[in-house]
Amino acid sequence: MRKGQILWPTDFSETAAHALSYAIEMANLYNVGLKILHVVEQPVGDENFLILSITPEELAKSMEDAAANKMQALLERLKTDLPITTLIRRGDPVDQILEEANSKDIGMVVIASHGRSGLSHFLHTNVAEAVANGAACPVLVVK
Repeated sequence: MRKGQILWPTDFSETAAHALSYAIEMANLYNVGLKILHVVEQPVGDENFLILSITPEELAKSMEDAAANKMQALLERLKTDLPITTLIRRGDPVDQILEEANSKDIGMVVIASHGRSGLSHFLHTNVAEAVANGAACPVLVVK
């Protein structure tokens, strides 16, 4: 743990932002870097094409660009001397977070308990729970 980076997956929600302070604290405590990961879910189906008049690939690219802008704004607000790495991936959030969490350079995951609310919360997998159950490293779930 003391050698691996802290992985902070974010959906840019307020709950995820709260978990960031814990991620920074853990990285400072162990004197390791911080890796920030955002996962863009791949739009699927013809319904996206009909409603938006763009292809799912174009929509995904637009979502990645928006995520990159949010990531840049986040980095500008951070006041830390920690080495920071950022990643934007496309796919299933649980799969992508676990792939990164189980890589050799991650010592701990600090993740928000949930970023979604309302109906969306009930219709989607609890990402934090799935990550806590599937990660090989320690996982701190922040409420």
